Amino acid sequence: MAKPFKILTLNKISAKGLSRLPGHYVVGDAIDAPDAILVRSANMHDMDIPASVQAIGRAGAGTNNIPAKTMSARGVPVFNAPGANANAVKELVIAGMLIGARNLGGAIEFVKGLEGTDEELHKKTEAGKKRFVGRELPGRTLGVIGLGAIGSLVADAAIKLGMQVIGFDPGITVEAAWRLPREVRKAESIEQLIRESEFITLHVPLVEATRNLINTQRVALMKGGVILLNFAREGVVDNAAVLAGLKEGRLHAYVCDFPANALKGHDHVVCLPHLGASTEEAEENCAVMLAEQVSDYLENGNILNSVNFPDVTMPRESPFRLAIANANVPNMVGQISTALAGAGLNIHNMVNKSKGDMAYTLVDVDSPVPDALLAQIGAIEGVLRVRYLPIEA
Repeated sequence: MAKPFKILTLNKISAKGLSRLPGHYVVGDAIDAPDAILVRSANMHDMDIPASVQAIGRAGAGTNNIPAKTMSARGVPVFNAPGANANAVKELVIAGMLIGARNLGGAIEFVKGLEGTDEELHKKTEAGKKRFVGRELPGRTLGVIGLGAIGSLVADAAIKLGMQVIGFDPGITVEAAWRLPREVRKAESIEQLIRESEFITLHVPLVEATRNLINTQRVALMKGGVILLNFAREGVVDNAAVLAGLKEGRLHAYVCDFPANALKGHDHVVCLPHLGASTEEAEENCAVMLAEQVSDYLENGNILNSVNFPDVTMPRESPFRLAIANANVPNMVGQISTALAGAGLNIHNMVNKSKGDMAYTLVDVDSPVPDALLAQIGAIEGVLRVRYLPIEA
């Protein structure tokens, strides 16, 4: 009989996604000693995460709300769902471009403030609409910073709307490069992109290198009248620099998904309430991807889309499998192999990969693994976690 894994949910997770978990799983928001945690936006940094937790899954792309470094030290992978919400964010970015280009934020507020009879409203409307004359998208240049799943979709949509697109992403993967429309021009630097763009959209994670990516120095490079869109992370834009840029005319509008007191009430700023992935479809896609990844890890040790572990998958050719998380240090595979040989176990198949300071090994052996050997491997210096994943008869 299969082990009844226990899954703790910290936020409401799409039922469609949870339905992808095997039937013997126990799922709920009040689970003791869970094997895994599924989360959306809940802040886990101050949470006392139980020692029983073997995996954490984030139903979205960003994992800033999860203490990934602490989990790495425990040998616990943190999964995310990159690309699952890409279309939802892309559509909101396009909407943001139109909001900024057609001055819709200010126009809506203008109409809300009108008073009088219908005839008086009509006169005031005709007199006031000159303030909101906008611009059309075809022929304009969009700069896309970050060309992953979302950035490439935004670039493609902009091209179909008749825009010129220039992109910058020094860390672009081969897979992302294949997705990118051939019409996208490559910028050699963020500075070049900023100088040449009339619209700029950000699609980067928040890490130390991207904090305040748009700052005073880079706003000063803008040609004037630029529309800036931030549906990535709050910290990648310096709000003070944006407000100064709006005052100077470097920026015409700022449309973002991250409200802040400093931005409220500005005629050329539109802040949305973090709606990027807030569609039924995106929530379902994220939950489905996450459920499948976490359950495959719990059952088979396979890792796909982890932010702190390498991707490691291996087809099962034996019912007896070991999954070992360890520090990326020399001779680890040799020590594991020696321990298995010393116990008389034949290695049927083995995969080892590393990512930064972390390494991960899957080993299929031809016979059951005794508890004493699990303890011996777990005692090797640098080994963080050993899991035995037999297929029950």
